[in-house]
Amino acid sequence: MADWGPVVIAVVLFILLTPGLLCQLPGRGKVVEFGNMQTSGVSILVHAVIYFGLITIFLLAIGVHVYTG
Repeated sequence: MADWGPVVIAVVLFILLTPGLLCQLPGRGKVVEFGNMQTSGVSILVHAVIYFGLITIFLLAIGVHVYTG
């Protein structure tokens, strides 16, 4: 049996937390901008920290597992 939980969680979080796709923290003109498809170095750093925090919570603290087979 393969454990696909970490893979699924990582892919979904990566897509949702791509800076500029759904939202951007901090934005260029405002604190939060939605769907602007532009990014900055600070925004990439903020989204990377949020990604690391959420993936740590989901995989280590909660222990999400998806088994196939």
